[in-house]
Amino acid sequence: MNKKFFVALTALLFCGAACLFAEEAQAAQAAASSGAIKYIAAALAVGIACIGGGSAVGKIGSAAMGAMAENAELSGKALPFVGLAEGICLWGFLVALFIIIM
Repeated sequence: MNKKFFVALTALLFCGAACLFAEEAQAAQAAASSGAIKYIAAALAVGIACIGGGSAVGKIGSAAMGAMAENAELSGKALPFVGLAEGICLWGFLVALFIIIM
């Protein structure tokens, strides 16, 4: 993925957030949209965390496979780093749970 894609995605998210906050300003829709904003925020938390985690696992995994191709003894040292990158997705899921619960 290139940087232009992430810049465009970030700009789109900010524009979408502005639209959501504009809707919330209206008194009649404030009660109905507050529940929907929770679920949108939770989905964004999980989605962005999983995109970041997948990107990290892809880069770390390819580097680890290249290192293991040259020296098979490095497999035990490389695999924990892949697990750490996958932990990013779990943190996004936990944040989403806290958003929905509260």
